[in-house]
Amino acid sequence: MTRTLHVYIGSEPDSRDLEEAFHALDADGPVEPQPSRLVVESLETFGHIFRPTNLELLEAIAEHEPDSIRDLARTVDRHPPEVTENVNELADYGLIAVEEEGRAKRPRLWYDEIEISGGVGLRNSESAGETGVAP
Repeated sequence: MTRTLHVYIGSEPDSRDLEEAFHALDADGPVEPQPSRLVVESLETFGHIFRPTNLELLEAIAEHEPDSIRDLARTVDRHPPEVTENVNELADYGLIAVEEEGRAKRPRLWYDEIEISGGVGLRNSESAGETGVAP
């Protein structure tokens, strides 16, 4: 079974999941995690998250399944502190999981593919009318 990470660029069109989570929290109930979706508000943020250095790490994690961040750094021929910083960023966005095994931190992907969708205007909507597209 293929596990897909859905990346949506723009404002989230449906906030029902968030509303359900708030209701569950208010009732002291369990909140189910929704790890299969990442909402990115702008193309600029999307470009930052999915810049070439991060894509290289995601590909290396998928292909080589490194045992540690140091092993990942060797695979991509970069300094471990730089790779650690990028790994932490990717983990903060939910793009990877980091499993602690003794002193080592093992980066892991929880998905097999990324699907990207959304709608972002090409210009500021205030200067381009309501459509967000230049005249």
